[in-house]
Amino acid sequence: MATLNLSYHHSIIHNSCRNLDSYNFCPKLGSLSFKKPLIFPRKKLHNCSAISGKVPAVSAMASGSVKEVLPPVLDSSSDPPAIFDGTPKLYISYSCPYAQRVWITRNCKGLQDAIKLVPIDLKNRPPWYKEKVYSENKVPSLEHNNEVKGESLDLIRYVDTTFEGPSLFPDDPDKKEFGEELLSFTGSFYNAVITSIKGNKTTEADAAFEEIEKALSKFDDGPFFLGQFSLVDIAYVPFVERFQAFFSEVKNYDITKGRPKFAVWVEEMNKIEGYKQTKRDPKEHIESYKNRFLPSSL
Repeated sequence: MATLNLSYHHSIIHNSCRNLDSYNFCPKLGSLSFKKPLIFPRKKLHNCSAISGKVPAVSAMASGSVKEVLPPVLDSSSDPPAIFDGTPKLYISYSCPYAQRVWITRNCKGLQDAIKLVPIDLKNRPPWYKEKVYSENKVPSLEHNNEVKGESLDLIRYVDTTFEGPSLFPDDPDKKEFGEELLSFTGSFYNAVITSIKGNKTTEADAAFEEIEKALSKFDDGPFFLGQFSLVDIAYVPFVERFQAFFSEVKNYDITKGRPKFAVWVEEMNKIEGYKQTKRDPKEHIESYKNRFLPSSL
């Protein structure tokens, strides 16, 4: 199996948002160290897609075609929803990339009616969220079966294996192994690109994007990381969405130039309704990254 060749340091990324100014970016560690992902048992799917043992990418894409009216953001003046009433609830911020991962997973499994969205204002969050829902006071979190769970990579697995809908992770052993490796790489990928954003060179971002191009060349049965659309694509796309907007506008740098597999992946991801419904205005990403990572004089 191909192995990701990383020359830069790994940093831990907590897969959640506490506020809009920081996504819990941690200091660099001395060496690369992958965290073993949490694996949930796979639940049998009671739908026609499960008959053959495979779920085509188009099934996952189509299941996100349900259009919904997004609920208003709740702040410190808002009353809480009915908590622990038996209705699964996904607490998010519309601007948080970690919450976006779980939101996309929900959409691509066709769970818009099964899992209620509850958007939180992270700059003026309601006190009841910490007191009654999630003591960590960050997003995303999922209320289900009288429990609240957090951390985005754990949650996308949980939603995929616990709820009905097309499976978003392969059964093929090679793809499964490579998928686990790619999910473990997300923190290193993020940190490498952010290092370049904060500096004047794109050296580390170049290396990170080259690793993405290499990973997308592993399987030839589709344009996605594991050939077919999966949780791996969901884990990366919120950050690529932000990086592409920022580098293009601020650095005058096309992150897909000279990387044909990466360019096709971005194009194909932008066709998936379950993802498209979660996208934000690129101007929001640009301003957010400018405020967080660039000197105030720029």
